[in-house]
Amino acid sequence: MPARLFLSSGDLIADRRYEFARDLQLKGDLVAAAEVFEQAIELAPGFVSAWFTLGEIRQQLGQQDAAIAAFRRARDADAADPHGASLKLMHLGAEELSAMPPAYVRTLFDQYAPRFDRALIDDLGYRGPSLLFKAVLAARHAVRKPAFFKRAIDLGCGTGLAASAFAREVDHFTGIDLSPGMIGQARQTRLYAELEVGDMLEGLRTKPDACADLVLAADAMVYVADLVPVLTEIRRVLAAGGLAAFTLERNSGEGVILGSGLRYAHGVPYVRASLAAAGLELSQIEEQSFRNENNNPVPGLVVVAAKS
Repeated sequence: MPARLFLSSGDLIADRRYEFARDLQLKGDLVAAAEVFEQAIELAPGFVSAWFTLGEIRQQLGQQDAAIAAFRRARDADAADPHGASLKLMHLGAEELSAMPPAYVRTLFDQYAPRFDRALIDDLGYRGPSLLFKAVLAARHAVRKPAFFKRAIDLGCGTGLAASAFAREVDHFTGIDLSPGMIGQARQTRLYAELEVGDMLEGLRTKPDACADLVLAADAMVYVADLVPVLTEIRRVLAAGGLAAFTLERNSGEGVILGSGLRYAHGVPYVRASLAAAGLELSQIEEQSFRNENNNPVPGLVVVAAKS
């Protein structure tokens, strides 16, 4: 995983207290670490990194109310919320489920970019692109159409793993990712005719109607709570007969939850309803794990839908 985000308080002594507290935290002395973090906050009341880490410690100690208060102070100290304090609040049940802060996603993947492929494949056994490739080929075979796609859009393209899996089947690839670091890595692959830094929904909205034969989102929709707006734009940019293919983390219920890994997990009934609301026809939905967590397969879904 990427290194922990640290934003300086601007106070040298407070920053040093933070470093000392982190050492205590890593050694397992959570009570002492909390005390030192509080000392750092006394020196710099708007110290967002200290508030956020204090919230994590309070959560580990089972002090839920204190954790919620600390996470709220972290978010108040920086409304962009690059640490993802709002996600912690959602996961603790203190706030309703909502969209992820873009600054959190961008920061996470900018930090992750240099070792993203190695971490995903070697550490997490990532297999999303290959599962999507097989599912898309099966969907095309079922309707007796050739597998080749003239134009494709890769949402949350990351370093280009999905484009690599589909490279021989796509003539023109456009990649969209919120992280400039990821776009920099993707550019080195030379798989994309176009690359754009931006939110996937906003990126789609800049595209003309019926401009793509295939839209992919490999391990990207897990950062989207409400699928309908994105799926609606996907349908608009797809040509008739075009396919949308994406992976999701799965929960056993009917709606959407935020998992412990701060990624959204969608229930199968919710996915079906979202596709219908967007006007896409479900071609295939399979329960497949596309990555591991702590050496255990994460429940997932591989979804292919068509614009009829």
